[in-house]
Amino acid sequence: MNLQKAQKQRVKLRIGISSPSGFGKTYSALLMAYGMTQNWTKIAVIDSENGSSNLFSSLGDFNTLDLEAPYSPERYILALRACEKANMSVVVIDSLSHEWNGKGGCLELHEQLGGRFQDWQPISRRHQALLDAILASSCHVIVTVRKKIDYSMDKDSNGRTKVVKVGLKDITKEGLDFEMTTFFEIINANHLAVASKDRTGLFMNKPEFVINVSTGKKIIQWCNQGSGTVEEKVRLEINACESIEGLRHIYSKYTEIQDAIKPFIMEKKQLLENIESQVISNTQIIQQTKNQENGTDNS
Repeated sequence: MNLQKAQKQRVKLRIGISSPSGFGKTYSALLMAYGMTQNWTKIAVIDSENGSSNLFSSLGDFNTLDLEAPYSPERYILALRACEKANMSVVVIDSLSHEWNGKGGCLELHEQLGGRFQDWQPISRRHQALLDAILASSCHVIVTVRKKIDYSMDKDSNGRTKVVKVGLKDITKEGLDFEMTTFFEIINANHLAVASKDRTGLFMNKPEFVINVSTGKKIIQWCNQGSGTVEEKVRLEINACESIEGLRHIYSKYTEIQDAIKPFIMEKKQLLENIESQVISNTQIIQQTKNQENGTDNS
């Protein structure tokens, strides 16, 4: 066992987005994912929404994995593992609600066991295994969750029982937001969002806003800042690079911090080009000198 200095760079982001249907969860998640990676090909969507993510294919060449029923926790885990194996940077799970109340999801599995209180124990373990897989993933993960209108049974002044609308409730097991780095709620059809939980400090208690590419950039910059270990490592790699092709490889490899390393890439590229130009010039001078000497000798 060894103590290590705490570093945010070792942590992968876990972002939640919830809203009623039609408020823009999928679109918002995709824009945020691109802001985090700056590379559509490094984004994968685990789509349980009948392929709805394909409606946004014009945004870029992101990847999709269509997930059909049964929506058991284990099938979500397998889908996540497939994305990790493909070396995705960001995985969007759209949506996690099917794992809870979809066909073959936790609520249906509970009913199949008998629907008793004690039957929740094995179901809770299976649901927790999915949450653990999300939290332990080597990718950044964005999960979307549907909201539904919630009601309660109250009594009026005459003692009669009535149904009262009490607001919106996420369709998943309670407590998901506490597992997330940041949890956004899209509150209306204009796609305005607020943060109900935020460990970054970037969005909490701030005015309503529209989730977009810049949201993803802010989050990933927060994740990468601090001790600067990752960027320092990449800068050393850039300084040691001896070819322009090598610089291209470095730039494509570190998709999440491309904005930060681009100035150093360009500076080293210019240096390599100057060196190459100087070598060519020196070679030409040497060749000209040899030609002149040979001409003198021949005379």
